[in-house]
This record gives sequence, structure tokens and C-alpha cells, in this order.
Amino acid sequence: MKPGQKLKLSRIPTDTLGPFKNKHDPAVEKRLHKDAKELCQLQELLYAEQRRSVLVVLQAMDTGGKDGLLRHVVGPLDSRGVEVVSFKAQTETELAHDFLWRVHAHTPRKGQMTFFNRSHYEDVLAVRVMKLQPEEIWRQRFDHIAAFERLLSDEGTRVVKFFLHISRDEQRRRLKERLRDPAKHWKLSPEDLVARAEWKEYESAYEEALSRTSTDQSPWYIVPADRKWVRDVAVTRVLVDLLREMNPQPPKIKIDPKKFKIPT
Repeated sequence: MKPGQKLKLSRIPTDTLGPFKNKHDPAVEKRLHKDAKELCQLQELLYAEQRRSVLVVLQAMDTGGKDGLLRHVVGPLDSRGVEVVSFKAQTETELAHDFLWRVHAHTPRKGQMTFFNRSHYEDVLAVRVMKLQPEEIWRQRFDHIAAFERLLSDEGTRVVKFFLHISRDEQRRRLKERLRDPAKHWKLSPEDLVARAEWKEYESAYEEALSRTSTDQSPWYIVPADRKWVRDVAVTRVLVDLLREMNPQPPKIKIDPKKFKIPT
């Protein structure tokens, strides 16, 4: 989305087919295979280059599909150059520092792609809705976040952010699906119901957060996520385009084949 763009999430589709006919359209598998392969190649070059890095931020309502996306997108990548960080409730030590302290420690080193499963944005989302801090505290954090991400960009880390946009009806379907399957009961908690009851409040919080913090250097992408395969296709394509633009190059190392003798 464009920097400063105002939006109403309720008016943005959560269920779309994009250019495809349906999930079983042969073009879907072809696109996923092609883009996943290219993403792996580009990520390997990024790791080999050891000059720049990528931070991918994932945010969504409960059941929005962050874990599923990570399985499909991160799974094939070279584990040497990728990391997934999941942020939970802050510890006593983390609360004793500024809100970005724990986040900065997990930003990617050179050559690495890091995926944040939830992130520093919880400090202007959950903190706002649950009234964990007064408005004068969380509201100034928009500027802090923008400055933090600008710092990362200036230091060679590209920041790209995805809001996985699901509908309230789809969230209800996924919660009921988990409830029917005892093997998935561990994914349920009373907090899920509390958050669902505050859907409108979270929606408003997301609208302001996305509008205030989408920049040319660290843009937000709103991804329709009711259909999981559409979500995976869209995010993979954005990451491929980003790495193409970065155009990572392997280091120039010359090895004399005559002196580099491989043992039999």
C-alpha cells in the first residue's frame, strides 16, 4: 500500500482468485513451483553475498495463516540463511526495556532472511486494544517504528511487511475446525474468543498502523488470505520481486582448477 494511504479493511476483499480459475488450475501449481524455485536461488545468492539482509514481518488476526505461510514459503529455503522469530508476551526483563529492545536483537544479520511471526507491531495493536498502555504512549510508537525501520533500511536490511487479511466468517470457520479436531485443541485459547469479540477494535488498530507505517523503504502488503493457496502465491511472488530488485551477487572468488585437486 502507498505511504499514508487511508483504508477501510472491511472494504478490501479477503477472498479472491487473482488471475487463476480455481485452486486446481494447473497455472497455480506452475506458478508456485516456479516462484518457489527462484526464491530459493535468490535467497542462496543473498546468503553468499553477505552484504545485505531481508526482514519479513507477518501480522494477522488470529487464525490468519502465519504458521501455514511459513511452512510453505520458508520450508524450502536454505536453513543456513533463514530464521523465524515468534514473539510472545513480553517477559519481565523485556518489559524493563524500551518496546523495540527485544525486537532489534532478532533483526537479520548480513546475508540472512528473517521472518517475524508477529512483531513490534503488537505494541500498537494488542497493546492498544487491550489498553495495556495509555494512548499517549502507544500513539508515539508509530514514529518510533518508522524511524527503526528506516535505520534498518539505511544499514542494508530491506523490510517488507504482510498483513494476512481474513474475514470474520473465515476466522469462525477455522476456529470451529480446530474445535472439531482434538489434535488441534492446543491451538485454541480463551484469548482467541476475547480477541474475536474485539474484532472491530483490532480492525481499527490495524487500519491506523498500516497507514502510519507503510513507507517506500518498508511497505505493507495486504494479502487476501481466506484461501490459503492464494496467500502463498501472493507472498512468494512479492518476495521474488523484492530479491530480483536487490539482485544479490555471489562473491568473486577465483579458484585455479589445476591447484584445486579433488581427492578420489
